[in-house]
Amino acid sequence: MTTPAGSGAGFGTVSWWGLSPALDLQAEKRTETFLELWGNALLRPSVAAFLRAQASHLANLVPEPDRLEEQLPWLSLQLLKFRERDALEAVFRFWSGGEKRPEVFPMSCLWDSRLRHYLGSRYDARRGVADWDLRMKLHDRGAQVIHIQEFRRWRDTGVAFELRDLSAYHVPNKTLASGRLLSHRGERVAARGYWGDIATGPFIAFGIEADDQSLLRTSNGQPVKTASEITQHNVTELFREVAAWRGPRAIQGKVEETESPEPGVPAQEPFTIHFLPLDSSQTLHHKTCYQGRFQLLYVSCGMVHLLSPELGACVAPGGNLVVELARYLVDLRPKELQAFSDRVVEIARVAGFAPHTTTKPSETFARFYKLGDSSRGVGDSAVESGPAPSKVLTLPPESISPPQADQAPFLEAVSPTQDDQAPSLESMSPTQDDQAPSLEAISPPQADLAPSPKVTSPPQADQAPSLELMSPIQADQALPLEAVSPPQDELVFPLEAISPPQADLAPSSGSDEPTPGSSGNVPSKHVT
Repeated sequence: MTTPAGSGAGFGTVSWWGLSPALDLQAEKRTETFLELWGNALLRPSVAAFLRAQASHLANLVPEPDRLEEQLPWLSLQLLKFRERDALEAVFRFWSGGEKRPEVFPMSCLWDSRLRHYLGSRYDARRGVADWDLRMKLHDRGAQVIHIQEFRRWRDTGVAFELRDLSAYHVPNKTLASGRLLSHRGERVAARGYWGDIATGPFIAFGIEADDQSLLRTSNGQPVKTASEITQHNVTELFREVAAWRGPRAIQGKVEETESPEPGVPAQEPFTIHFLPLDSSQTLHHKTCYQGRFQLLYVSCGMVHLLSPELGACVAPGGNLVVELARYLVDLRPKELQAFSDRVVEIARVAGFAPHTTTKPSETFARFYKLGDSSRGVGDSAVESGPAPSKVLTLPPESISPPQADQAPFLEAVSPTQDDQAPSLESMSPTQDDQAPSLEAISPPQADLAPSPKVTSPPQADQAPSLELMSPIQADQALPLEAVSPPQDELVFPLEAISPPQADLAPSSGSDEPTPGSSGNVPSKHVT
């Protein structure tokens, strides 16, 4: 026998309602109950009684894993810690509390207190503030279907979806309660209150887009349907899709398989929802079973700081990342919205993701995909935005110390390392007789740039540099000396053309006279 909703005389026939068992209600009834519990600060008495009954049932299942697995086989709490299970049971006990008085959770007073603190001196002009936030911010950002009457009603009372007479909503919605640690007389005290949204509203989730474009039609510049009506339509369609789903169903504790009425449509595979600990975003990567396991990761705009390389390592290569942007936060200006979007892209790149280039850019969501191998080290998961830099032929002047009057530059810092990176002949050939090659290509010119024999070993009379000691270019790539420069009586090899310095080799100064800073009794060797 099926009992009426909210009668409190048992649970009736158990059927599927979204992802939780509910009474055998029609699709419209399910939608109304869901919208009230999800988006209204105040409930009707019948919906409040339904909430108490379901919360009491869940509070009895949480401490008994066997019963939970028997009645809700698609729900798993095994990964939660014991203290988290106790906290979850305490939440259900609070929802199903025997005290039905509004004083237990005075939602109307808490809402007004939050609104006064948020508006400050603008509280007396709160209707004008609501009009400004809606028309100048939400409407400009794509939420034109939100009507001023429903938005103003939600700002004043917290009731977003008025499916019945407004006077019928007077029971506090305990599902919106949360706790915080507040400072009271120098001590940290836990307080229960309402810390949710009081600026944007719940219309954004289901009420501004629809597959049926007729719902978004306008007449004389005004939307024909309101956001509440579009929300009710979209949620009803979702529940109908769930009801028509031909996967495993838990009916009175038994899992039954039903065949799809349409031939050729494969049956859906069983699924399980696993609840993870609160700190799992920082510790999930420590377990090898989660490395590269997930295919989709969704992050809300208020939890972007939890997106880290450790969490990115749990996403499989090619997996998707969807990040909610702050488009509909009325307190942010356009520059701040753009800065937030840029910050999201930066955090995603550091976590090992790259933006999707095939999808249309969106101002509401940022979409990425995972690059590389998820099994690599967490510290190596940064993704570079551009191609790898190519090797340069010469080092910049600031990367090497300027040569002093008594110090010659090391050949390792300027000599090419590959065959195809030899400097051009025009930059090597001397332009005047008896002149040492210029180092302008590698460092700013200095007055005393010539290498000093004090640093390099003095050449011996019988140790002139031979052609075999030239830099590593192939025999068929070496050009005759006549192609480098006109033959001179005294020719000096440029420093770039000499192989890495040997202990007994030094470039010639190009003259019999000693270079500045060198000893006058050290002979120099000419190569012709």
